[in-house]
Amino acid sequence: MTLRIGIDLGGTKTEIVALDMADQVRLRRRAPTPGDYNGILEMMAGLVRQAEEELGTTASLGIGIPGSLSPASGLVRNANTQCLNGRALDADLAARLGRPVRVSNDANCLALSEAADGAGAGYGVVFAVILGTGCGGGVVVDGRLLEGLNRVGGEWGHTPLPWMTAAEFPGPRCWCGLPGCLETFLCGPALAADWRGEGQRDATGITAAAAAGDAAAEA
Repeated sequence: MTLRIGIDLGGTKTEIVALDMADQVRLRRRAPTPGDYNGILEMMAGLVRQAEEELGTTASLGIGIPGSLSPASGLVRNANTQCLNGRALDADLAARLGRPVRVSNDANCLALSEAADGAGAGYGVVFAVILGTGCGGGVVVDGRLLEGLNRVGGEWGHTPLPWMTAAEFPGPRCWCGLPGCLETFLCGPALAADWRGEGQRDATGITAAAAAGDAAAEA
């Protein structure tokens, strides 16, 4: 049996899935994302080894990350999981697992998947958005990923919030160093902080609270 393993590396959680050649899911599980680089490498390597042991075969491996590999250096940059920045993630994980590892931006992976056989199938232009620990986007035109020269063609999280009100301007300072990025308003931790106060990061209860009449959640 030939398998393909994909890993979605998120800022809060990481998910692994193993697909057979008929695109049937053979295994899927999640794990919390560690806060340090070596911990992330060991966590991903452990997930792969455990999956392959359970399934009894070795698989190819691809990873979607909240950032991208620089075409110039091959190192991760623009990742809101900041311990990844400046690191050769693909090479470091390949050394642990003894096989090639393909790495791409998570929103680009999402856009390509949805354009191929998901919600965007049959459309000429597909724009896909990830709203999670960060805020990312990907664009597919006529079935081809539009990455741009720096592999950030679809990213919109670090563009300024449009039509800011006086109360919103200049906006919170983003981890990238600039104020007012869309990510500082729309990512999960930003919504949680806006709802429940500074330091809050879990926004999962906002919709239920709004439905129950919580004025702050509704806002």
